[in-house]
Amino acid sequence: MLSQPTPARLSPDLLQALQGVKAVQQFRKGATLIRQASAAEGVYLVESGEVRVLLPTGENQTQLLEVVGPGNMLGLSENMTGETYRITAEAVDETTAVFIPREEFLSFLRTHCDFCMQVVLLLSEDLHGLYDKFRNITAHPGRPRQRSVVEQLN
Repeated sequence: MLSQPTPARLSPDLLQALQGVKAVQQFRKGATLIRQASAAEGVYLVESGEVRVLLPTGENQTQLLEVVGPGNMLGLSENMTGETYRITAEAVDETTAVFIPREEFLSFLRTHCDFCMQVVLLLSEDLHGLYDKFRNITAHPGRPRQRSVVEQLN
């Protein structure tokens, strides 16, 4: 299994507030939660199990980007922008995930502005995680990597 950063945890208050708009779904091993290039219809919050995040690399080829577990939200960026999903997400094993339809999620954020900062945090952590993955993929073996501006500030 690939190592993964600790996911941003949604606050108990946010999870409670989402009770009215979420639907719990069960996925069997190998089932697809999100298919690349399909319309972003909602976000998934993994509650149990693991999900393989696959990135298309060419015709009928994919690369494993990461394996995520409980507490990870899938499809957030695409649902915020209205773009199609950029990745495919498949259940590694029996998985439980909460599905929140896009329009209900956006409506929820419009009426609960106090939770918008948590969403910004999740998007920011996703961006930094992708940046780190890209940097590790493109790093030259044996050559020390330069510290990022973010690392230098910390």
